[in-house]
Amino acid sequence: MNASRAVLLFWTALIVGLLVVEFAEITRAFTLPVAAAFGDPYTLVFALVFTTILALVGAIFIGIYFSARVLRPQGFTRFEEEMLRMRAEVHEIRAALDRSPPPPAPTDRPKEGAP
Repeated sequence: MNASRAVLLFWTALIVGLLVVEFAEITRAFTLPVAAAFGDPYTLVFALVFTTILALVGAIFIGIYFSARVLRPQGFTRFEEEMLRMRAEVHEIRAALDRSPPPPAPTDRPKEGAP
């Protein structure tokens, strides 16, 4: 299994897991009483640290995405510029050929012995 497939499977499993947890919370199959979260200081600290780490990771990913979008060159690549130059040259050659007089029509060969 190559790395990209493993990463894709990991993120798919993570998203499906989060969707299952969210659905369980919406249907009240999975609820934690608020008093239990605030009553146990370890649970509160763990929840705050976990949420902070997720927020930081998300902010880093969003920052990478936006910086890549902003810093990406907006013009044409060198290859595209060269193709545009070649297209312009072909257009100029066609225009020059259209302006030039047509070649003379082929004439009959002179007969032998004629001057």
